[in-house]
Amino acid sequence: LLADVGLVGFPNAGKSTLISRISAARPKIADYPFTTLTPNLGVVALTDDRSFVVADVPGLIEGAHRGLGLGHQFLRHLERTKVLVHLVDIHGATGREPVEDLDTLRRELQLFDATLAAKPQIVVANKIDAAHPVEDAPRIAALGRRAGELGLPFFRISAVTGAGVPDLLEAMWQRLTSSRQSAA
Repeated sequence: LLADVGLVGFPNAGKSTLISRISAARPKIADYPFTTLTPNLGVVALTDDRSFVVADVPGLIEGAHRGLGLGHQFLRHLERTKVLVHLVDIHGATGREPVEDLDTLRRELQLFDATLAAKPQIVVANKIDAAHPVEDAPRIAALGRRAGELGLPFFRISAVTGAGVPDLLEAMWQRLTSSRQSAA
């Protein structure tokens, strides 16, 4: 086991920013692809002496299941987690489409290993602090609808400001607790 929860996302989705907000981990954070080259682990402490370990793994790109980008190295790290959190950048300035990103991430997991794709998952719209209220609102809503279609919990957060993060952490704990009970 590498970590309880694995953060999954394209490069620059905010995975390192989130782990630095929720734990004492201090990964390199920069505005260029593949800032993270090795997993960063952080311990998340919640109330009532609850804690779990989160892994910020290198960004995924389409074709990772074939070894593109950090490919198999990245995906092997995720095999050693119990819960996956899809961190999706919803800020329109990137030119990316959040629903397409989520579908690509999930497809890469499935193509690599169906067992990996079957892990408990959460979908997170990140960078709501930078979202344009009119232009990005439909993109956020579409991502929420897609998560609903997949039966996955959906959260809106800002890893930078911390907005929405406490509810996300509780959801991570609940998914983790549920996965432990299912395994028993």
